[in-house]
Amino acid sequence: MLAYRLLTEDDTSAFCHKVTAALAAGWSLQGQPVYAFDAARGVMRCGQAVVKEVEGEYDPSMKLGAL
Repeated sequence: MLAYRLLTEDDTSAFCHKVTAALAAGWSLQGQPVYAFDAARGVMRCGQAVVKEVEGEYDPSMKLGAL
């Protein structure tokens, strides 16, 4: 099964650390990163999709971050 996550964070080093941690855990980048302005909070936000091949069948109760 191919698991999918969308990692998001404010445009700080925390975003880079979140993506790096996912890569270190075996996730792979999927597509291009996105960058958008959060007008409600007045900050830029980043997003990056990641995927990982895992055993088993999909279940909505899965904790994707723990895979």
